Amino acid sequence: MLVSERIGQFFLDSDAGRDRLEYTEYGSGDRWVVLLHGQLMPRRMCQPLARTLASQGLHVVTLDLLGHGRSDRPEDPLVYSMTAFGGQVLALLDHLGADQAVVGGTSLGANVSLEVASLAPDRVRGLLLEMPVLDNAVEAGIMAFAPLMFAARFLPVTVTALRLLTRPVPRGLVPFWVGIGLDTCDQRPGSVAAVVHGIFFGRVAPSSRERRAITAPALVVGHPSDPIHPAADAAMLAEEMPYAEFVRATSILEWRRRPERLDRRAVEFALACWEPAQEDDLTRPRQRRPQG
Repeated sequence: MLVSERIGQFFLDSDAGRDRLEYTEYGSGDRWVVLLHGQLMPRRMCQPLARTLASQGLHVVTLDLLGHGRSDRPEDPLVYSMTAFGGQVLALLDHLGADQAVVGGTSLGANVSLEVASLAPDRVRGLLLEMPVLDNAVEAGIMAFAPLMFAARFLPVTVTALRLLTRPVPRGLVPFWVGIGLDTCDQRPGSVAAVVHGIFFGRVAPSSRERRAITAPALVVGHPSDPIHPAADAAMLAEEMPYAEFVRATSILEWRRRPERLDRRAVEFALACWEPAQEDDLTRPRQRRPQG
């Protein structure tokens, strides 16, 4: 099933100035889904799942958060935080005229989705979370991204050289996920240092107490053998939230190379979030299904 795709933009005003953010819409209707990318990655990484969800009648929007993809990239670390990213998602919903949405994402996108649910629980119809970065992943995340931050700050030529080498490669001539990797290399030293600094020296995610108070239904996907996104974090999050279900992926590659099983679970979940609420659903926790 073919779905319509449209690129849009909106602007945010702050004390630091006016920033432009870009997004893509897939499909139409009032059953909204917002998908968010991983750290330093473009929104295009969400395209396969967005098209699948939209083909089932959902209205999907993928957003480049500030400092990512085709949105503006300020070089001030003070403009980057989970709270600021969560506010950008809420501003997107306001811009679209969407009262509620299923909000989800991968890695950074999962954490931002949790932030949105904490900031404005009445706007979140459900949460679709892959690879959240929580208590068990902080040290590995710092080890992975701190060298990048220092290289961007003190050896900016390394970031610039990588961008100059990868940008000319035609994305249409390489496999989709290779193209996403090339897009991720398209960074500017000042903004990438600011993004990493702002994220890792601020609030990484809502606290455990706040997460336990999130009553939106959630589907949490975790991967084994991934130190930056340990399955233990995903499983812990699913246990903390009263209406969450944990799904164990076979590996970080499953949703990229063999997406059928997880796509099916995501479609079922998102559609169920938009079903009319039953009275019993409001008074008792959702039954957890077996993992898998």
